[in-house]
Order: sequence, then structure tokens, then C-alpha cells
Amino acid sequence: MRVGGDSATPGIPKRSSWTRNWVLHAMLLPSVVLVLVYQYGTLFGLIMAFQKYNLAKGILGSPFVGWRNFEYVLHFPDIGRVIFNTIFIASMKIVVGLIAPVSMALLLNEVRKVLFKRIFQTVVYLPHFLSWVILGGILIDILSPSSGIVNQLLGLLGIKPIFFLGSNSWFPYVIVISDVWKEFGFGTIVYLAALAGINPNLYEAAEVDGAGRWRQTWSITLPGIAPIIVLMVTLSLGNVLNAGFDQIFNLYSPQVYETGDIIDTLVYRIGLLDAQYSLATAIGFMRSIVAFLMISVSYVLAYRLANYRIF
Repeated sequence: MRVGGDSATPGIPKRSSWTRNWVLHAMLLPSVVLVLVYQYGTLFGLIMAFQKYNLAKGILGSPFVGWRNFEYVLHFPDIGRVIFNTIFIASMKIVVGLIAPVSMALLLNEVRKVLFKRIFQTVVYLPHFLSWVILGGILIDILSPSSGIVNQLLGLLGIKPIFFLGSNSWFPYVIVISDVWKEFGFGTIVYLAALAGINPNLYEAAEVDGAGRWRQTWSITLPGIAPIIVLMVTLSLGNVLNAGFDQIFNLYSPQVYETGDIIDTLVYRIGLLDAQYSLATAIGFMRSIVAFLMISVSYVLAYRLANYRIF
């Protein structure tokens, strides 16, 4: 009997990792097929961006027009406004979506009643699991200028009703605030996990030195979670052109196109409603290229600033 080394039985060939773990590979197979079909297989449709697409002729029969669709898109009257709206709303979501969960994690970290803490966590997490179809209907009722509870409260204060979802001034901020309300509870989990990793001896030493809770938060807590904050910020840069189609689509109307129309809703109207598939594909293609570059930059920054890497 050999001690140490290879424990395989002499004369019996050692099975490969693939053979030993074939059950696990079989479990992954459906997911791999779905990704190949719906993520990579659909890339073939990008050919439409370079064609004058004809639904009857299909992709293989439609004539090529080169860069003409991209040139038309760049000279589109509203493209500048749409790009600005997208970047503005997405940037506001990134900034406010960072401040809110960090603040909530710091506040929950100070709660000592475990039962109250768990109940509150459950309440603030709940909106994350609801779709924007449901939440959109709730927000429309709450913000209604005639019967909404928000305008009724404003009326008690002597303020005239505000059409939040029909005002170009209010709509972008309603979008940002409602998105943060939906997601900040779930995002708090990341920062609570980071807070749990801080050495408690640091707080004990700070108390011995006479530091209060504010000083401990500023000198110990925030520096302790700073790497996670930097990581989340850098990774969120890849979403700078993702302002949230499902949310805006369920809340916007032609009244707020000036400040609420984004790239995704423009693609929807041009591609599906107006049946200009080539133009919609060209817009989506350009957006995907910019998003890919931003994601690449965000991962480089995440590696350099927070030592985060996938491979």
C-alpha cells in the first residue's frame, strides 16, 4: 500500500474530470443552450443594421446599404436629447443608488434589536421582488394629480396638485427616486456583508480612546467598506447607458418625451411601432458598442482600484 501520491488503483486508468463530473456538466447544459440561442444566436440579426431590411425578403434577401443607417441615426433630430436623457437618468440612478444603500446599511448596523432589524430589512427588500408593471400601477395611483395620496397631502399644506408623471420637470426625478426606492433595500445586503467583516476590536479600541459613534463611523466603518464602495461604483459604470426600459416604459407618456425618452424607448418605438427595423438595430448596435467599452473600462478600474477580477 502506497502512502501519499496518486491513490488510483494500479492497472485502472484514472478518470478525467469531465467523466467524474458529467452530472454537473449535464445540469449546466440547458443554461448553456439558452445562452447560445438567445444571447449569441441573436447576434446574427445585427446584419440588419447594415441593410434596408425588408420583412418579406428577410435578412438574407434584404439589400445592403453600408453605413447609411448609422449616418441617418447620427443626424436624427432627437438623438442628442435622447442620449442626454439616458445618461442623465442613468447617472442619477448610479449616484443616488450608491448613497441610499450605504446610508441604510450604516443605520441598520447601529440597530441592536434583532427582531426589529429583521422586520425592517424584509420591508425594504420587498419592492425589489415586484415587477415594474405592478409598481408602475401603484405609482400612477399614488402620484395621481386628482386622487393620489401625495397630492392630497400637498393640498393639506396649501400646495397645488402636481402632475408628477406628466411634467417634464418632475418626471426624471420621479424615475430616479422610484428606482432607488425599489432597489436600495436589496443593495443594502452587499454593504451589510462588508460591515460584518470589519474587525470589532477596532471599535473597542476606539471606545477606549474616547471616540463616539460618529467618529467610529467616519474613521473605522467607512474606511472598512471603502473597497466595496469603490468596486460597486466602478462596476456600475457599465450601466451608464441603461436607464431602465421596463420602468420608464410603464410610467412615461408622449407628454414627457422631452426629458423621459431614452435610447431603449426610442428603439422600441422605431423598431416595433414604426417597423423601421434597420434603424432600430443600428441604434441598438451603437448603444451596445458604447456599453461594451464602458463595461471594459469599469472592470479595468475595478481591478486597479479594488483588486477585483473575474479571471
